[in-house]
Amino acid sequence: MPDYDFQSPRLFVGADLAENGTVPLDPSQANYLLSVMRLADGETVLAFNGRDGEWRCRIARTAKKKADLVAEERVRAPTPAPTLAYLFAPLKHARLDYMVQKAVEMGAGILQPVMTQHVQASRVNVERMRANAVEAAEQCGILSIPECLEPLKFDAALQAYLPRGPLIFCDEREDAESPVETLGKLPKGPLSLLIGPEGGFSTEERARLMAEAGVTAISLGPRILRADTAAVAALAVVQACVGDWRSAS
Repeated sequence: MPDYDFQSPRLFVGADLAENGTVPLDPSQANYLLSVMRLADGETVLAFNGRDGEWRCRIARTAKKKADLVAEERVRAPTPAPTLAYLFAPLKHARLDYMVQKAVEMGAGILQPVMTQHVQASRVNVERMRANAVEAAEQCGILSIPECLEPLKFDAALQAYLPRGPLIFCDEREDAESPVETLGKLPKGPLSLLIGPEGGFSTEERARLMAEAGVTAISLGPRILRADTAAVAALAVVQACVGDWRSAS
């Protein structure tokens, strides 16, 4: 990301972005810019909406606590949304927030909770998940927000994601050898990555995964990782071996 502006605040907006177009800010966004960041009328921020690239926008104050943005210049063209689907057994509260944020930073394009037999959290607040995804996207410079989907049961998740391409799952029982060679054999195209719960996959779930021709098991080393740590480790390995880290090099 050469010559990128890391200093200006970034906002995700729902409105279209076009030269001289006005973008209304919701109360929380206006409060962030005017009260938290203490930006004045006429100062600039960066805005993106997942469709029109990234724009430098001027703050146009409309009242003491209200403001719009006026798009002045497109600084980055739109880029394709990531195709990597991240499937995960939900965690509780703060650890799920952390995992979602890190998955966004690591380039996941789809966030899909999967209800496994040993799952820790029986419910997922998808709106909270999306809010964390938006915050992570604003901070790490990406131009799109991952799809944040409603939970699927384990079998339904396999039925939904196996047809789209290879599904990689992190198997704590797999031999602790490097996954690089294994991942290097996978074809290019959309991938799905499945991380299980803290207690691991059940015997039945692991057998079901190992029986599918489109599933590849990898090890994350000789140590048992927490699920949120495993997420970062697995996404890094996948992106480096078969993902957008390799294509960017």
